[in-house]
This record gives sequence, structure tokens and C-alpha cells, in this order.
Amino acid sequence: MRAPVRPRVAEDTPAGDAPGTAAGEAPRPPAGEAPRSPAGEAPRPPDGEESRSPVRLPGDAGDNSIAREPLWHAYGAGADHPEPPPWTWAETPPPDSHVPPPPPRGAGHRRALPPGTTAYLASYPYPYPYPYPGTRHPRPADETTALAHALTTAFAPLRREPENPYNEHRPYASPRCLFPVHAFVDGGAAEAPWRLLEPTRHALTGTTDRTPPTRIALTGRYSAVPAAYQWFRGSLVAIELGMVLRALTLGLELFDVPAALTLPGDGSLALLRELDPGNTWEWSLPWRLDLRDRAAATAGTEADAAPEDPVPAGDPALTDVVRVNREQRYPDTAARLTTAVPAGLPASATAPDWAELLWQRHSGRMPRGLHGMDSAARHPLLPADVLRTALAWLAVPPPHPALAAAFDAVRVSAVVQHVEGYEDGVYRARGPEAELVRADRSAPAALEEHYGYGVSPVNGCGVANAPLTVFFSVRPRELFARFGPGGWGAAQHACGWAVHGLCLSAAASGLFARPVRAFKEIPTQRVIGLDDDETIVLSAVVGVPRTTGGALLDLRT
Repeated sequence: MRAPVRPRVAEDTPAGDAPGTAAGEAPRPPAGEAPRSPAGEAPRPPDGEESRSPVRLPGDAGDNSIAREPLWHAYGAGADHPEPPPWTWAETPPPDSHVPPPPPRGAGHRRALPPGTTAYLASYPYPYPYPYPGTRHPRPADETTALAHALTTAFAPLRREPENPYNEHRPYASPRCLFPVHAFVDGGAAEAPWRLLEPTRHALTGTTDRTPPTRIALTGRYSAVPAAYQWFRGSLVAIELGMVLRALTLGLELFDVPAALTLPGDGSLALLRELDPGNTWEWSLPWRLDLRDRAAATAGTEADAAPEDPVPAGDPALTDVVRVNREQRYPDTAARLTTAVPAGLPASATAPDWAELLWQRHSGRMPRGLHGMDSAARHPLLPADVLRTALAWLAVPPPHPALAAAFDAVRVSAVVQHVEGYEDGVYRARGPEAELVRADRSAPAALEEHYGYGVSPVNGCGVANAPLTVFFSVRPRELFARFGPGGWGAAQHACGWAVHGLCLSAAASGLFARPVRAFKEIPTQRVIGLDDDETIVLSAVVGVPRTTGGALLDLRT
């Protein structure tokens, strides 16, 4: 077997470990073995470990995060011993050969977003979501301008890092800086077409109307993610939707633009067609945000009528991704956006205002174009407020009841070291508190041992030195029992919401936070004390940044 694939979940963040595969290849069964395990006989756990996990893959592929994902979904849906789908072993192009598709509806009238967002944000002191009167920059002149600044706050590129393998960098993390989630804004009038937000152009593309916009739609483009990620493309889009929801909620909150969220339900496919993004099978069912605080209104979108065109032959994994997404429907009710920011936060020594906080957020940097991240090995004990602040951000529920209920089913675990007032070891988050599960100074080193991208001539790894590593886990069978098929996506959305809060908390503490999916699941379950029927949805490494000397090119307006 050759070198593993290098999938990534933040600017340069591993998205999933694929041990025993060549770059761009799916995991393979051992020579002479069929892809499916013999009837009645479970495959050998990796590295000779005994495991009672309901999800197993043959041979060295047993801990492949990408390949395990559809099996966990099948287990949640009721298959006691799910078999790997045939496309698990299919050939796929190397991730680095992927060319992202052009923006949908890339031609047409463009209206530039107004400049000055950074000046507004610099006048809003952190941590207050509504700055004190007299300290804030004059408010935007009208609601349309306020919305434009909120969209810029959430989506617009902040900087370019010439030494980073992936660019450009926005206020939230994204795999390989691909940013598959797109926003559309309606034209205001009832018959006006939707406009595409193009963040890199700081513009809305499409015919406009003088009437202020009333709706925003969010949808993720599966084809923006390399085909080598196979079924995991759906998970990456679902997690990023949660991140985007929190980033947008913060932007709307800072500029005092009320909104209400409606999740996919009856009529969502019709809404997707209304957005006119091209092939609907490339996209997830859209979320809709009604502006002007329309929480009492229901969707009012026409019912889905004509059947959807299928995914073209040759990508069976994407066909299944689309099938699963279309099954995740929620009650057709709107929920008012509340807050993205916890109350009672301490002041930040590194970010006095919201402009600086968003600028400081990053996923860990390496010099000279290297991959990975590095956390300083020697540093003073971090103040207890670092962990308390992180827990406070993690405890803020997503704004929609379906997402908040799913997040209640997520277990948040943390490996902590070198933090004042906290013994080194494994903790469980209980709301804004951390409960010690096991004192263990060796846990961070064990996590790095089970991380898919260790230190190498081309990769840095700061897991063993990180003061905080957070894991979000669920029991898939429990999710399906409580919430039906929609529970799978709702949990991923909620974890994305939570991890973006953790990223902002890290920035306020002068740290970096790197969302990842590269830990080998079975041995990591043992380190942090998870059950065999529990899968890790997402994790994040929070580290102490080291200076690289590289340039940061400011792209803000």
C-alpha cells in the first residue's frame, strides 16, 4: 500500500484519514480479499485490536474515516452489520487534480457590495454583540446596506497567505478553501430573480430590484469538493452549512438585521430550482432565511412537482449523497435567529473589536508552503478563562429547534493540558462546565499517535502540544430513533455551528482552532472513552500559534 490520501477540512486541515491508500484512491481490501466480508464473519480490527464496533471494514482500511461514514449512516438507519458499498473501492482522481466548477450563473449584471464593513466592525467592541451607544460607528443608512455589510462580515475574504497551500481565507474554515456553501439573495419584488453572492468579487450577481431583499438561501455544492472524498462530500457540505449559519447569524446580529430560519421541507426542491444554480443534483436542499423577523410565517414555497434529474453515471457515491440529502426533511416552520455569541464573555487581550477578532481567526499556519499546523511546545500555563470561554461558545445552541435538539444528542469531549485550574486529562462538556472523566497526561501524545497526518518533511502536527482538542460524537442509531433520517444531517449542521464558535473563542484567546476529521476512529474512541456504537462527527485541535514570518495580505473592505 502506498501513501495515504490528503483530504482536508479547514484552510489546510485534514478532513479524513485514509490509511493504506494512494493519493486520490479509495481504500482497498487486502490482496486476494473481496470488498465484502464473508457472510457471518466480521473483518479483523485494524492493528490487531479487538473491537465491537458495528462498523467495520476489511484489513487496513478499517479506520478510514471517509469509508466508514456511509456505514455509520446505514447502521443508524437500521442495518446491524452494514456492508461497504461497492463504490468504496472505486478509482477516483487525486484530490490535487480537482478543478472547482465555476460559480453558477457567473455571467450577468453585478452590483458591488458597499465598502466600509471593516470600519463598522472595528467600532464594535468585542465581546458585545450590540456595542454600547456612543462607541459604535454610525449605523448603515438603510436595511439593504445593513444586510450587505452583514453578508460581507459572514462571507467576504479576509486575507491571502502566500505561504499557505490553500487560499483565500474567509471568516470561517472550509476544506482546501473550497467554500462549497453558497448564498443567494432574492431580488426584493415577488417576481424578481434570485441573485448569487460572489464573495471574491464583493458583489451580488443577477437582476436587482429597488425593493429591499426579503430572503436569503444557503445551499452547498457537492461538485465543489474533490470526487476522492466520495460519500464524505455530503458530510463536508453539511458541516460547513452549520459553520456558515453561525457566521451569518453573527453578521446579521452585529448589523441588527432580524431573520428567521426555515430548514428543508416540502417545496425545497422547487426553491432550489428557483435559485437557478444549474444541475440541481450538484446542490443540497436549500435553507431559507426570511428577513425582517418573519418568524411567524411558514415557508409558502410551491410544492415539489417534477422529478429531479439523476446524477450522471460514473459517480455512484454522489448519487447516494444526493439521495440521503433529499431524505432529510424538517417541519415547515420558521425559527427566529437568536444569538451566535454567549453572554458574559471576558474581554480579549488580542481582539478589542470584532474586526480584529475575525482577522485573528485561523486554523494554524506552517512556513514555506508546508501542510498541517504546529502548536508551541513550551508556553506558560494558559488562563482558566481560555477553557471557560471555549465551553461558553460551545454551549450556545443553534437557532432552529430541530438543530438544537440534535445538538443535545451530541457528546462533546475534550483532551486538556497546561490550563490553570484543570488537571491534564479527558473531560466531558456539560453545558458551560467541564467534567473530568480521567486524569491522563499521556492523552495528547496518544491522540497525535492516532492522527492521520503526523510530522513529516512536508507536514507539521501540533496535536501532542495542543492545550485543547475537542471531539463531537453521536450514536447514529439513537439519532435515527429520535429524529428520523433528518437527525443525521441536523447533528452535522449543529456540530458545524459549534465548531465555528470554538474557532472564534480560540481567536479571542490568541490561539488557533483547526477543525479536522483525521483521527483514526477506533483507537481515538479508547483515548477519550467513547462507546463502540459512537462515531466522531468532527473534532478540532486548539493550539498555541508559532510565528512563521509569512506575509498576510489584507483583502478586507
